[in-house]
Amino acid sequence: MELACLDLEGVLIPEIWIDFAERTGIDELRATTRDIPDYDELMQQRLRLLREHGLGLNDIQAVIAGMKPLPGAVEFIDWLRERFQVVILSDTFYEFSQPLMRQLGFPTLFCHRLIADEQGMITEYHLRQKDPKRASVKAFHGLNFRVIAAGDSYNDTTMLSEADAGILFKAPENVIREFPQFPAVHEYDELREEFLRASVRELD
Repeated sequence: MELACLDLEGVLIPEIWIDFAERTGIDELRATTRDIPDYDELMQQRLRLLREHGLGLNDIQAVIAGMKPLPGAVEFIDWLRERFQVVILSDTFYEFSQPLMRQLGFPTLFCHRLIADEQGMITEYHLRQKDPKRASVKAFHGLNFRVIAAGDSYNDTTMLSEADAGILFKAPENVIREFPQFPAVHEYDELREEFLRASVRELD
């Protein structure tokens, strides 16, 4: 049996923090794992900026409520689910994901949790585990699943390396350049073709 493991932000939905940065005018919040490979460094920067500007979880959730999946993402995930079991492996947070997961038909999502105080200010974040995307693929291998994975950022590359086949999708040039071992595509039709090519089964 084959599993399809996908990153979420940048692959199926817009980058939440970039949308939030555009709404608030705080340019530093535009940084993502495409820019800062160290996830803890990135999150500490985000939490510091939120504290400095007095912004809390409710402010971010209000932005997310108005977001939609990337054009073509819903159709792609529907196509994928007909051919593979699908798991989303993301460094987003359950406190962010509900509105967008609903629009995607609630695929299985493994991600992290945020901790907020009584005023709704985010005080810390809890990772599900260290290097969770790679660890998840490794666990699926332990269950005798074959895994095809797709992602766009530095924090996806260990997942792609652990998978039986890894694909870069809508990745920036710096990531593509540093990881030439992975095929890189930018459109959902191309991503479909890469999944078909990577599969060991007869699919259409």
